[in-house]
Amino acid sequence: MNRRRVTLAAVTALVMLAAAACGTGSGGSGGGSGPIQIWEGYTSTQAKAFAHLVKQYEAQHPGQKVQTLFVNSDNALQKVLTAVRGGSPPDVAYLYGSWAPNVAQIPQVVNLSQVVRRPGVNWNDFWTGERAVATVNGKVIGMPALVDNLAVVYNKTLFARAGLKPPGPGWTWQQFQADAQKLTDPARKQYGTAYVTPGSEDTVWHWEALLWEAGGKLLTPGNKHAAFDSPAGLTSLNSLRTMAVTDHSMYLDPTDSAYGNLFNSGKIGMLVTGPWDLSVFPNVHYGVQVMPAYPGTSGGHQTISGPDNWVIFNNGGARVSAAEKFLLWLTAPAQDRYFALHTGDLPTRRSTATPAFDQQMNKSQPGLSTFIDNLGNVRQARPQLPAYPKISQVLGNMVVSVVLGKAQPKAALSSAARQVNQILATG
Repeated sequence: MNRRRVTLAAVTALVMLAAAACGTGSGGSGGGSGPIQIWEGYTSTQAKAFAHLVKQYEAQHPGQKVQTLFVNSDNALQKVLTAVRGGSPPDVAYLYGSWAPNVAQIPQVVNLSQVVRRPGVNWNDFWTGERAVATVNGKVIGMPALVDNLAVVYNKTLFARAGLKPPGPGWTWQQFQADAQKLTDPARKQYGTAYVTPGSEDTVWHWEALLWEAGGKLLTPGNKHAAFDSPAGLTSLNSLRTMAVTDHSMYLDPTDSAYGNLFNSGKIGMLVTGPWDLSVFPNVHYGVQVMPAYPGTSGGHQTISGPDNWVIFNNGGARVSAAEKFLLWLTAPAQDRYFALHTGDLPTRRSTATPAFDQQMNKSQPGLSTFIDNLGNVRQARPQLPAYPKISQVLGNMVVSVVLGKAQPKAALSSAARQVNQILATG
């Protein structure tokens, strides 16, 4: 499942969601017995693994049926809205975590805060980033469905050709920049690294990780004002500007897709990307390393995650109870392990990620173990605000203006901060 989230086109859907939340009642019209209705967007190996788990659940729970409907995850929000308005939402839907603040406004969404406290659930076993994204204003609105993070995938062959040592776990952004410069070869049309520049959330979340590592924050406590117009913000944007504008070691990809083919053909030395891209690099002898850090700051080695959620809708007490029972089973350690091993998705639980498990994952797809370990470097989440898509638009434009050389980092930060403060002031 492609993990790029919340393009500008999704803002319209989010606005629709807010409107729907204001105009609906507090309960669905389903009720009664019957199969648990689940909307999911799985394809290929994910679809096969999920179908296997559904059959296993039905076998272990005689009399309980689970009926699944494929709904493209990119379109799930709009379809859920339509169903909510019509009084016939599914019992469970797979929804992107980036929509959580807006999903939380739908009255039919079931509050799972007490459910996750039940004995045996072990809520703290889920990674920090997952729990943060599933929780909005203290209310748990979903169970973790998928987790990922950003790390650096590098071409070992190009590193050797440039006489560079592979990056170690303690490397810095200064080393990253120096390596990118040495990996750049205009004669070969080869770049040291790349950055996606459509101005979408994919542009933004790559920068947010740098901001955190530099010791910065996106917003002030309570999410009242912009906090990124800071020394940390300047440090993070200057890193990107140096590679894009000064050293010309960064390939800028406005398509958000060309970088994959270029890396696979040996034209890019390093990528900051996620585990979803590993399978599309069959021609590269690659390695994976955690993101570099900024020495002397409080940030350290951090990364960012984009978890997704299973969300339950209120179709009456019996159906809610059945849906909760299924999701608690589905997200338990045994099922988490099975799904990860058969799909290559990262485990959603800490306890699953044993050394032996990591080795199994690495055999199926080299580098996955580093991404699994890197989940421990997820310490923060993007702000859980309904207005975040608007903030993301501002930040995306800010980053793009800097890497294209159209704005200086300090001026871009100040301008973006003013715009974000206006968005926050108007709610």
